[in-house]
Amino acid sequence: MKISKIILYDEHAVPEIQLNELVKFLQDTFSVIVETRENILKFSSKDSALKIAECKIFNLRKDFEKHNPTQEEIFFEESNVQDTSNTENIIMYDGFKLQNVLANMIPEGENIETIFHVFFTNKLTCTFDNDDHRYHGRALIGTNPSIISTTGIIEAPAKPREYYYDLMTNFTRGINVETIKRKYQGTYLEYNDSRLSKIVEGYLLQGIFYYETGEPFCDNLECRLFNAHWQKDLLHSQLKVKKLCELHQKILKNMLQNRIKVSKNI
Repeated sequence: MKISKIILYDEHAVPEIQLNELVKFLQDTFSVIVETRENILKFSSKDSALKIAECKIFNLRKDFEKHNPTQEEIFFEESNVQDTSNTENIIMYDGFKLQNVLANMIPEGENIETIFHVFFTNKLTCTFDNDDHRYHGRALIGTNPSIISTTGIIEAPAKPREYYYDLMTNFTRGINVETIKRKYQGTYLEYNDSRLSKIVEGYLLQGIFYYETGEPFCDNLECRLFNAHWQKDLLHSQLKVKKLCELHQKILKNMLQNRIKVSKNI
């Protein structure tokens, strides 16, 4: 196992992320040093707002094209650096471009392979899919550093089919959207959802497994590495199952044993 230390960068705009519980979870699972820090944007430089604004997506059907931000957009990102809760609308960012910008904020000397960095953000990270030629929201942007988007966790996996059916069939009848939301409450994650931190544990596992093995996901629904495209599957694998499948438990055991062997040989 390459990782000897994990640093979690907080997202104060999402108080449901319980960093202390996540630290304990990572220490218990991987037996590594885990440190928490302020939001990575606190380490930003003078031109960071411009670079982040350049990552915005405007055409879902085209691969990334560098955006030339307006002064208003740069000002928004500057204010967002100071207070990440300072946003009302969901803005889409190219996840890999944003990752590159944030990676440059890591303090000198810590951007090394043995320290695994995780940035929590309420920005919606997206990646372009060459199969259907469009952008999709993502909860996890993998490798090191990894980004976990709380907005991506909520918005990327689809809600129940019946939810969308009700929305479409009742749209012309003038039925309030909140009424439909209440009908399906509990079947999907919402903003300010107390279940979010437990869900984040699974994405931390996926990010670490991807960095260590090159394989972040599992096809088995009964595994926390399952790549859920539906909220019901996300809730099942992370809240009901709450463990790795037998295969990935063995892989984890081997990862930890290999690290012990390496440390003994040093």
